Amino acid sequence: MRRTTSPSTPLRSVLTGLVAAAAAATTALAGGVGTAHAATGTPLPAHVFSPYFEAYNGDSITSLSSQSGADYLSMAFIQTASQGSCTPDWNGVSSTPIAAANFGSDIAAIQAKGGNVVPSFGGYTADDTGTEIADSCTDVNAIAAAYESVITTYNVTRIDLDTEDNSLTNSAGIDRRNKAIARVDAWAASNGRNVQFSYTLPTTTGGLAPSGLAVLQNAVQNNARVDVANIMTFDYYDGATHEMGNDAESAATGLYNQLATLYPSKTAAQLWNMIGITLMPGIDDYGAAETTTVADARAVEGWAAGKGLAELSFWALQRDNGGCVGTKGSDSCSGIAQGTWDFSHALEPFTGGGSTNPSNDFSVGVAPGSGTVAEGASTTVTVSTAVTSGSAQSVSLSTSGAPSGVTAAVSPGSVTAGGSATLTLTASATAPAGTYPITVTGSAASGSHTATYSLTVTGTGGGGGSGSLVNGNFETGSLSPWTCQPGGAVVGTPVHGGSHALQVAPTSSQTGQCSQTLTLAANHSYTLSGWVQGSYAYLGVSGGATASTWASGTGWTKLSVPFTTGASGTVTVYVHGWYAQGNVYADDLTVG
Repeated sequence: MRRTTSPSTPLRSVLTGLVAAAAAATTALAGGVGTAHAATGTPLPAHVFSPYFEAYNGDSITSLSSQSGADYLSMAFIQTASQGSCTPDWNGVSSTPIAAANFGSDIAAIQAKGGNVVPSFGGYTADDTGTEIADSCTDVNAIAAAYESVITTYNVTRIDLDTEDNSLTNSAGIDRRNKAIARVDAWAASNGRNVQFSYTLPTTTGGLAPSGLAVLQNAVQNNARVDVANIMTFDYYDGATHEMGNDAESAATGLYNQLATLYPSKTAAQLWNMIGITLMPGIDDYGAAETTTVADARAVEGWAAGKGLAELSFWALQRDNGGCVGTKGSDSCSGIAQGTWDFSHALEPFTGGGSTNPSNDFSVGVAPGSGTVAEGASTTVTVSTAVTSGSAQSVSLSTSGAPSGVTAAVSPGSVTAGGSATLTLTASATAPAGTYPITVTGSAASGSHTATYSLTVTGTGGGGGSGSLVNGNFETGSLSPWTCQPGGAVVGTPVHGGSHALQVAPTSSQTGQCSQTLTLAANHSYTLSGWVQGSYAYLGVSGGATASTWASGTGWTKLSVPFTTGASGTVTVYVHGWYAQGNVYADDLTVG
């Protein structure tokens, strides 16, 4: 952060005036080291949906807030640029200090619409590298002043402390953090500010682990008011089979029992209103065994509203789309077939108290979420709908995204919400091989929802349709259309399948490369696969895409090379060995 005082002087909050229409108040900072004039912000609702926003990836917070409908956002993360520092920066980057010039106008715009943001200190990277501010800085006054600078700079009313990994075992950092919270509490009370603190902590399915519970126990010892204990109900890494919605509710119930012991004077309603749940949409970092669905999110929202929880959230807003079916732990997509913003829409009713008198709405899903069809063949997928609120309504179904040569038809074309239909995908003999997202859209009086099916079209590999790898099994007995450096030939032994294979003949001056140029669909994902044998046998593509892999062995080894074509769709597939390392062999090559 750009300092307003000399390095030996404690950090001060600065005047920002983000909300010009609000009344200014003179405020004394921690330890009496300075003053600032700032308006007292509006408290968050007692029950709020506040998904995390990844502040480090360059997205517009106002744009995503508007698109998703999320009026409240938790902004991740604030940390120091280096271990030992007491200066907070966005994302731990000194060029983005805590200042109105960084996110100030965006935050003010969200506040002007009636929403707000919750700046979040910490996160896994900071906790892992010692740059979480209470781990990094040994001066409690400076830590408190850092929290106050964020509050006054952005006129926010809640600070989130994402505490995990090494921060859970740094007892000195835990104690400093809670002492700083207590000092900010006193500062806020003396200056007429409403400031809350939430702790975001990892959990088991039965409540906080001992390390997380110790953080709250230390807060009680230091008279640090913790308003929300927010548990991360994902990344359990316990090897168990999970129903993530049920497990989130179980974890929150376990936390309730723990809080009842820590805060015996609180009523049941007050204890439930101390609890937050953070989900991870789709497949978390562990993998498919820990997959949270949109239906899970809806169930958690209804349960949390009934219990009166304080907060629902998820990591993170940029993941709320179905753009990478089957991928785990992505920062930019959920890994499951879903419509964009489905998780946001499922949890947004929680703000203000949860769903009441819901209007009609529905969901659309496809099962399975991905599949493969060969050129000249077809496959079917079940399209399901469900009533998510109100009454069932008529839903019209349509598709988009099928490439040339592939037809996609839904029958019946209209269902009553709760009913299902069949999506039939047929690939012609000339359909280009590749992977394509097929979008199924359901439209009704209440609006539209989408689901995505990932379709992979495979070629024959032996001389089939347009764009296919030709003579990939070498059963024609000749090289054509492959071209090889001297010594390349089709041989009868060794072979992997059939009666022929390719021989590649490296020398001291050549790799022996054999290659074939293909024109595939532009800007699509493919996988080159094949079997190789010999020392340093390489399989790869060049030209419009660049990717390769290799293996060494006296037996046959299967290699796979994923690649994505460029605008032309043209690539060169190749096999080669290495200089003076002996012949290598290849067989049963395909691109699909």
